[in-house]
Amino acid sequence: MIQQERVKALNQAEPKKGRYVLYWMQASQRAQCNHALEFAIRKANELRQPVVAFFGITDRFPEGNERHYAFMLEGLCHTKRALEERGIRLVIQHGPPEVGAVRMSEEASLAVVDRGYLRIQRAWRDDAAVHMDCPLIQVESDVVVPVEEASLKEEYSAATIRRKIHRKIDQYLVALEETEPIADSLSLECDSFPVDDVERAISHLGVDRSVKPVSFLRGGFAEAAKHLDVFVDKKMDRYADLRNDPTSDGLSLMSPYLHFGQISPLYIALRVSESGGTGMRAYLEELIVRRELGINFVYYNNLYDTYACLPDWAKRTLKDHEPDQRPYLYSRQEFEEGKTHDPYWNAAQKEMVFKGKMHGYMRMYWGKKILEWSRTPEEAFRTALYLNNRYELDGRDPNGFAGVAWCFGKHDRPWGERRVFGTVRSMNEGGLKRKFDADGYVRSSTQWV
Repeated sequence: MIQQERVKALNQAEPKKGRYVLYWMQASQRAQCNHALEFAIRKANELRQPVVAFFGITDRFPEGNERHYAFMLEGLCHTKRALEERGIRLVIQHGPPEVGAVRMSEEASLAVVDRGYLRIQRAWRDDAAVHMDCPLIQVESDVVVPVEEASLKEEYSAATIRRKIHRKIDQYLVALEETEPIADSLSLECDSFPVDDVERAISHLGVDRSVKPVSFLRGGFAEAAKHLDVFVDKKMDRYADLRNDPTSDGLSLMSPYLHFGQISPLYIALRVSESGGTGMRAYLEELIVRRELGINFVYYNNLYDTYACLPDWAKRTLKDHEPDQRPYLYSRQEFEEGKTHDPYWNAAQKEMVFKGKMHGYMRMYWGKKILEWSRTPEEAFRTALYLNNRYELDGRDPNGFAGVAWCFGKHDRPWGERRVFGTVRSMNEGGLKRKFDADGYVRSSTQWV
């Protein structure tokens, strides 16, 4: 089922007779549980035409580096093969995605695109909509509840969006049926950027190669599904108890795959719901409510990647306490190299640099301490965002932007007043030790080299 609320026409172009229906696959980089792809197939079947999928690979995505591109390319290799098994040719072109999509639409009867929420993703779609001479239809596939169905405004916190999502959830937590294409596009002659050899593909892209790929995770739907199976079968029953313990290996590892659209949040939610595990409610809260709060944030707040995105109360209290003496001061380079006095913070930074994924609880502590040990809160915000976007596989993402902003008071409330933090929530090493074996976490970091 593809709910009408997921579908939106982006231009007013008249239908035309073309050779195929174009699916511009940009955010939802997968062949499974993809509402935009299935919509394109159904429209193509109505027209008795094939579907051609297109992906534009730009080497100018803000703050992207070799780590991100390697993971994405691994996923695209799998997606290309999965689409071919359904008779759909995936054309990958190196260049501005919106330019390539317009070029590919010249022979299309209509074009379908998935939805992105960041400023650059929305700009690509807006630009293409103006220049296409065929209809461009956007289909939302990377949330469970469509963003504007969940709320028509920026939400204050998880508590305010939770009620709205829960009112709609049953309507959207519905399995998506796959449709078999009646015509294939595998014989289409079109130049395509080769991705089967990831290292060679990266060498042809002008991307920053100073941050290397990780061995901890590999990209692609099959890898994501494997990790999800392990989580559901072996971890989920203890998720509520262990999710804040970075020494327990209790997480699903889904965030990098969700970031690149290599797995659908609906697919995950249905898999978790059907299992009936005791950790189901806690996990769905994170997957749906918390994740979609981050998407709500970047969609409705155009300042999401700046200090100005913070609520007024947080900016006020941090300004009032800016003259406070900091217990320690570190430069961006010292933070990046993990050279603080705090072994717990250093271990967290080391985990992020080595694995491309820091445990969520440590990520909160990590961000809070950058605020405490920087000259100004504005400088701290820029440092945290830089490091998160540079090393995390799921950085440069709605939840990444929301997570950094949370450390500075976003989506939170005032707490008791403290030095440097004011009424913004603080964290300390004593809290870590009460939650888990913090010293064991530090010891484990010796393997991250």
